[in-house]
Amino acid sequence: MTGFINLLANNPLLLLFTVIGLGYLIGNIKVFGFNLGIAAVLFVGIAFGAIDHRLNLPEYIYVLGLVVFVYALGLQAGPGFFSSFQKRGVRFSIIAVAVLTGAALLAALLGNILGMSAPSIAGLFCGSLTNTPALAAAVEAVKGLSGSIPVEMRETYINSPVVTYGLAYPFGVFGVILWLFVFSKFFRVDFAKEAADRSSSEAPEEIISQTYKITNPAVNGKTVDEAFQLLGNPGFVLSRIKRGEEVFIVAPERVLQMNDLVVAVGTNTSLVRAHVLFGEVSSEQVAQRRDDTAYTQLFVSNKQVVGKSIRELRAEHHFEGAITRLNRSGVEFITTPDTILEMGDRILVVVARQQKEQITKLFGDSVQSLSETDFLSLSLGIVLGVFAGMIPFPLPGGGIFRLGFAGGPLVVGLILGRLERTGPIQWGLPHAANLVLRQLGLVLFLAAIGTKAGFGFGATFQAGSWGLFLAGGLITTFATITTIIIGYKYLKLPMLGVMGMMSGIQTQPACLAYANQQAKSDLPNVWYATVQPASMIAKIMLAQIIVTTLIL
Repeated sequence: MTGFINLLANNPLLLLFTVIGLGYLIGNIKVFGFNLGIAAVLFVGIAFGAIDHRLNLPEYIYVLGLVVFVYALGLQAGPGFFSSFQKRGVRFSIIAVAVLTGAALLAALLGNILGMSAPSIAGLFCGSLTNTPALAAAVEAVKGLSGSIPVEMRETYINSPVVTYGLAYPFGVFGVILWLFVFSKFFRVDFAKEAADRSSSEAPEEIISQTYKITNPAVNGKTVDEAFQLLGNPGFVLSRIKRGEEVFIVAPERVLQMNDLVVAVGTNTSLVRAHVLFGEVSSEQVAQRRDDTAYTQLFVSNKQVVGKSIRELRAEHHFEGAITRLNRSGVEFITTPDTILEMGDRILVVVARQQKEQITKLFGDSVQSLSETDFLSLSLGIVLGVFAGMIPFPLPGGGIFRLGFAGGPLVVGLILGRLERTGPIQWGLPHAANLVLRQLGLVLFLAAIGTKAGFGFGATFQAGSWGLFLAGGLITTFATITTIIIGYKYLKLPMLGVMGMMSGIQTQPACLAYANQQAKSDLPNVWYATVQPASMIAKIMLAQIIVTTLIL
C-alpha cells in the first residue's frame, strides 16, 4: 500500500485520473435508486488527500478545470438565464432567489452560533444546496481575499469550504427527497390526477397542416407578409400555394389571389386564425411533393447562419423556401420570420427542387459539425472572462472584490451565450461539445480541490462534525419546506410542479429524478427549467457574498 501511495504522490497525472476513475465508478453505484454521480469525484479526492498529505494535485489543474467549466456553463445557461426573466418565469425566479437568500442568511446565523469561519459557512451553504459551481466561486473568492487572512491560516481557509461542503452534501440530496415524500403524504397528493389534469390542460398542441381556399376579399392582392400583418402574430406558417394547376413555394412577397388554395401549418388554436383570415376550409389536398417541389429535413450546422433570424437569412441569401417547423432539443414548434436559428436545430423546409442543393449547403446539414468545437471563439471567450475576473471592485472599508476565475468567465459566458454571435464570431458551442467541456472541467476541479482539502477533513469531522451536519440539514430543510409551502399552499401549484421547482432551486438532478418517478410526465422538468438558471447564478453570487462580507 505504501508503495502505491508513493507512486501516486510522485505522479500527479496518475493520481488525477485514478481519482477521476474511482469517482465515476463510485458515483454510478445506486442506493435506493439514486447515486452521487459526478460529485463522487470530490469525495474520492477528499479520501485520497486524507490518506496522505502528499496526495495533493497541483493548483493549475483546479484553475484550468474551474475556468473551462464555468465558461461552458455560462454559454449553455445564457439564453435560459435571460429568458427566465420573461413572462411567468420572472415571478418564480424571484421566489427562487428569495428562498436562496433566506438560506444564505440562515447559514450565516448558524455559522456564527457554531463559531465557523466565513469560508466554512460558504461551503456549508453550497453543500446544503448541492451546488458545485457555487463551491468553486466560494473557493476562488477566498483565494482572492487571502491578502487579508493571516499567513498561517490561508491554507486552512482555502480548504475549509470544501470540507463543510462534503459534510452537508449528502443530506442536501436525500433531505430534499425526504421532505418531498413526507409532505406529499401529509397533503395526500394524487400524482396520477395531477399528471392527468396537466395532460388535458397544458400538453403542447400537435402541429398539423390544413388547406384553405381564399374567399376573403381582404387578403386578395396582398402579399403573404402583408396578409400576416393583419393578424399580428398568426402562430402558423404557409408552406404551399396552389393556383389552378400550379403549385408555388411560399415566399413573403408572394401575392395572394381569390380562390387560391393555401396550406397552413400550425396548431389547432392557430389554424382557427388561418380560417378567419383566408375564408374557408378546403378538402382538396395540395401534394407535398411535385416535380418542382420537395420537402427536406436539415440540421443547422453552418456557423454562418447560427444566431441569425429567418428574416435575415432570406434578405442575405434570397432563397425561395418555407421553413415550416423547427425541432430543438426534442421540442417541435412553428417558426416565425424572427425565429433565431441555433446550432443543432432540425428544420423542415419546403423548397424548389433546383434550390435543394443550395439550401442544404446554406444550413450545413452536417451531423459531424454538431460535435466540433471552435477553439478560436472558445479561447477568445475564456480570455475575456479571465480579464473580467481581474477587474477590481472597491468595497466599503477599503477592500477590493474581484469576480476571479469563477465569476469572470461565468458572467462573460452568460452574456456571450445570450448574444450567440458577434459579427463573424459564433460564441455558442454545439451541445455535445459543451457537455464534454463542462464534464471535463468539472472533474478536473473536483479531483484537484478534493485532494487539497482532504488533509484537513479528518480533523474537522472529529471536531464538531455533528454540529456542522445538523446545521447543513437545517438549511436544506428550510429551503425545501419554504418552497413547498409557498408553491403548494399559497400559489396553488400542483405538487409535481413544486417538486420540479424545488429540484431547480436545489439544482439537483437526483431530486428531479425522484420527482419524475412520481410524475411519469414532463411537468417537473418544465418547472425545473423555469427556475434552474436563476437559481444557479444566485447561488454562485451568494456564496461569494458570504465570503466577502463575513471575512472583511
